[in-house]
Amino acid sequence: MLSSILLNLTVHRFLSFAVLAMVPAVFAQPGTISGTVVDSSGASVAVAQIKLTLDGRAPDQEVQSSATGDFSLQNVPPGPYRLTFIANGFALKALTGELSPGQALLLPTTALAIDRVSDQINVTQTQAEIAQEQIKTATQQRLLGFVPNFFAVYDREAAPLNAKQKLELTAKFWLAPSTFVINGVIAGIGQAQNTNKGFGQGSQGYAKRYGAGFVSFGTSLLFQKVVVTALAKQDPRYFVKGTGTNSSRAWWAISRTVVCRGDNKKFQFCYSNLAGRFGNGFVTRYFFPASARDSSGVILRSSAIGLGFNAVGNLFQEFLAKKLTRKKR
Repeated sequence: MLSSILLNLTVHRFLSFAVLAMVPAVFAQPGTISGTVVDSSGASVAVAQIKLTLDGRAPDQEVQSSATGDFSLQNVPPGPYRLTFIANGFALKALTGELSPGQALLLPTTALAIDRVSDQINVTQTQAEIAQEQIKTATQQRLLGFVPNFFAVYDREAAPLNAKQKLELTAKFWLAPSTFVINGVIAGIGQAQNTNKGFGQGSQGYAKRYGAGFVSFGTSLLFQKVVVTALAKQDPRYFVKGTGTNSSRAWWAISRTVVCRGDNKKFQFCYSNLAGRFGNGFVTRYFFPASARDSSGVILRSSAIGLGFNAVGNLFQEFLAKKLTRKKR
């Protein structure tokens, strides 16, 4: 009898220990977490990065969503969890929950929102667009409110002009109303003094003088301000120093006859100005009667003198032009 009681107690104790030993194993049984990632329209989001954080109870896990947006995390210990969803072009999304032992958790469809920061359009202006705005400002500059002063720049950091913009600025300078008026006055003086006799007198002679002067001036501008500057990649404008001592500003103005800013915004030897000055006379002389065309020697001397006048013009820009410049309204 006693032996039977002892046997029953031993079996009962053994079963009790066995049950107690099985309890942790049951409650520690891992589970799975799965789901699908979509965008706001319901379309699948592939290659989304899904990170599982378990608050230090076990190593973090990371998986990527498939082409259909599906994902699955295996062997997840039971307890609290945190899921983080990251995908290009989408805002970060986080989910938290608690997984039961052995649970196969299927999450509701996870919708990611568009990342508004990355979705913003870059509205930074290009260099050409900045230069175009500066052209609009420059073409408002007129001496005494009438004579164009388009090639003076008061911003040393102004954007360089491309070839098309050099042509645009030059054309606007050439075709300004003052050009027609001044050219008419010069043609009238030539008529009165009977210069370029081959043109003759009367209305026909005046028309020839007017046309030759107008086309010659335009060709000169085109050659000096567009053609040679585009080839040499240099800026046709005068950059006003505006600060410093009078002597430093004077030296700046005079030196700009042989130094100018390149399209790379660095100052360099001004090939374009020299080529423009010396080449211009050979181009424009063909607009006048053969008897009035200068010889090569005369053209070279005139070009050298022209460089001197260029220095005077720069000094005028540096010290006086801004005071006389008015913006066209």
